Amino acid sequence: MKTALSIAGSDCSGGAGIQADLKTMTMNGVYGMSAITALTAQNTTGVSAIMEVTPEFLQQQIDMIFDDIRPNAVKIGMVPSPALMETIADRLQFWNAQNVVVDPVMVASSGADLMKAAAVKTLKEKLLPLAALATPNIPEAEVLAGMRIQTKADMIAAAKAIRDECGCDVLLKGGHSIQDANDLLYTGNDSQWFEGKRINNPNTHGTGCTLSSAIASNLAKGYDLATAIQMAKDYISGALAAMLNLGKGSGPMNHAFVLNNQNYG
Repeated sequence: MKTALSIAGSDCSGGAGIQADLKTMTMNGVYGMSAITALTAQNTTGVSAIMEVTPEFLQQQIDMIFDDIRPNAVKIGMVPSPALMETIADRLQFWNAQNVVVDPVMVASSGADLMKAAAVKTLKEKLLPLAALATPNIPEAEVLAGMRIQTKADMIAAAKAIRDECGCDVLLKGGHSIQDANDLLYTGNDSQWFEGKRINNPNTHGTGCTLSSAIASNLAKGYDLATAIQMAKDYISGALAAMLNLGKGSGPMNHAFVLNNQNYG
């Protein structure tokens, strides 16, 4: 069995963060591991508290994993501070990590800030250059590219700006677009659109975590980037279409209960 590591924050409600990543990795047929950057007190409606781990403790988590069960892919999610980002970058370089997918989590689905403003600069200078793929949504891409995104042409321009500055391929997610849910993969040499239909489901807490973890899982299994993305999109579309609702609020993301046999194994 292939292995994947999630470096991200913990979501006690189970719908996003480390918990979503591990569920997704399991359902996509890889052995999931975690290095926790922060504890959060949150549910689908909001975040009430964030407690960061120390850089030293984060380093120990990463080192213990690579020293014993080397990951075939690494997914990076919520990293709230520059110091933690610098620690991650240092250890990934030390261990020569492969198939790194960075989901630049800045704001929770509920609207809560999950990244300090000062961390954006470090994200662009330290983490993204190590990534095989970055998976920003439109608001995140606007911050990274320093521009408004309102059209498909804007998406291409923003993805190009991010890749030119940071050196990683970019999957710009179009789910925040009113028109469609199409995603753009920009690799510098080529661009490719992944079409998706908008599913009217309020249970979207954790969808970004799920998509990036599914992509990392597929890369760990040896699929090329475009195939890994398409399989991940198919997986999350099936999860959203299942329409599971467990909570009083917007409801937790339902990917943990959906088994896509095409992706498993």
